Amino acid sequence: MQRNATTQFPILLVHGLFGFDKIGGFELFHGIKQALRAGGARVFIPYLSATHSNEGRGEQLLAQIDRVLAGTGTTRVNLIGHSQGALAARYAAALAPDKVASVTSVSGPNHGSELADFLRKALTPGRLPGHVARGVATLFADFISLLDGQAQLSPAAVAALAAMTTEGVGAFNDKYPQGLPTRWGGNGPERVNGVRYYSWSGTLQEPMGKEQQPLRTFCRAFSEYFITEAGQNDGLVGRFSSHLGRVIRSDYPMDHVEAINPGSDKACSGTDPAELYLRHAERLRKAGL
Repeated sequence: MQRNATTQFPILLVHGLFGFDKIGGFELFHGIKQALRAGGARVFIPYLSATHSNEGRGEQLLAQIDRVLAGTGTTRVNLIGHSQGALAARYAAALAPDKVASVTSVSGPNHGSELADFLRKALTPGRLPGHVARGVATLFADFISLLDGQAQLSPAAVAALAAMTTEGVGAFNDKYPQGLPTRWGGNGPERVNGVRYYSWSGTLQEPMGKEQQPLRTFCRAFSEYFITEAGQNDGLVGRFSSHLGRVIRSDYPMDHVEAINPGSDKACSGTDPAELYLRHAERLRKAGL
């Protein structure tokens, strides 16, 4: 069946923390960009700093939005941000609502990440027992190395990680509350200052057969460090922590990395991430966006 993803405004797919040209051997937003373009959408991927503050990445995004507007002759864009990319998108919409038609958070830590909280403790001497701190720090360093062989757990990476903690995102939310729910686990306002807000995310499911994806193995290991949203997270972000604006669904059977990797084995999850983006483009088109 021919899909119609011809949104009125271009779509920008915004990557998150530790985003690179390739993640774990696959191209950023692999398959998603192609699927959207096949449906008629104009799609761009702005490359932001892999490690930076929410506001810093947001400023970079604003500059790239201006370039897209100048190049396409349109007046606004639709932002779809994965992970920390959702916070950059929120920042851009808060500062320039006249240039942003919609913000969609995909697995975004809109209320912070429990994993980031735990890692911050692990990287602060004396906050956790030595063997626990070494274990999780090593696990996270290995995860970054798998994302990109050149990446390291540098001071810049640690600082960027702090921006995703409950405290860091809380301070961000105090300044940029657009789209946030007033009740934990609820929906937020769908429209603020003329900008539409949406979100979706997933949760880890019991594995169906042998898991082959190394990144999925890391997500499952990270999920053990969640307390408030134990069993209700995608390995890096909690289900209810991801809520923003109109919540499409927050328990799709997929992990944090799978949300931007349609090339993974759908037999393990039953979810096709590219299909979620196509459906959303059709949703935006019907909303006149």
